Amino acid sequence: MSETIKVPTMAEYMAAGKSPEVLFWVGCAGSFDDRAKKITKAFVKLLHNANVDFAVLGTEESCTGDPAKRAGNEFLFQMQAIPNIEVLNGYEIKKIVTACPHCFNTIKNEYPGLGGTYEVMHHTQFLKTLLNEGRLKVEGGKFKGKRITFHDPCYLGRANGEYEAPRELLQKLEVELVEMKRCKTRGLCCGAGGAQMFKEPEPGNKDINIQRTEEALETKPDVIAAGCPFCNTMMSDGVKGKEKENEIAVLDVAEMIANASDL
Repeated sequence: MSETIKVPTMAEYMAAGKSPEVLFWVGCAGSFDDRAKKITKAFVKLLHNANVDFAVLGTEESCTGDPAKRAGNEFLFQMQAIPNIEVLNGYEIKKIVTACPHCFNTIKNEYPGLGGTYEVMHHTQFLKTLLNEGRLKVEGGKFKGKRITFHDPCYLGRANGEYEAPRELLQKLEVELVEMKRCKTRGLCCGAGGAQMFKEPEPGNKDINIQRTEEALETKPDVIAAGCPFCNTMMSDGVKGKEKENEIAVLDVAEMIANASDL
């Protein structure tokens, strides 16, 4: 990847007296985690490809406070959320898109109570909108006919009732979509939510991500598709634990769309 794609900041837009169509909230994982950065890059390529006028907050973006809140530290959550809301309101942001269901859920459902009300979309919802509007083309390419199983992120699916957007995008890739026994409203957590991502497993005979990976492997997939950087990490670790990383890829839906058409 030699080409560089310019990602403008809100500060630059403000200086030019312009406002973007949408703010892309990158999130901690998408900014700092090496694996999740690839998802960020893939999504940015898709935004460019669809000629979406977007900006990021850059260094003005801080953690939404999701892990603190889920771990029970309401005080820390508000300390993290309020400065973010002040920045967003200062830029008069109306519409936000993010590739992290945790950021999505927190900004959408928790921020209004602290004075931050925005239209918030998960990246699969936004990509589906671009597809419906004819701004984005999604075609089979290298995933055509491949067996794919989609793992529902808790904060996209059960917490916010969105099951169709990621699946519709995958079907446009002309894949064979195979559902796990536990999917959609009965989906099983990857084990990373509620700040569990950042702690060691508790005593027991099996980690949640291993259980979930086994359920995915039962579908005999070529690719396990995800829509969340945390899920991506947990499922990747599970696949590695089963020594199947050379046979089965774990990819975000955005990466699959970007890879299919070699953006």
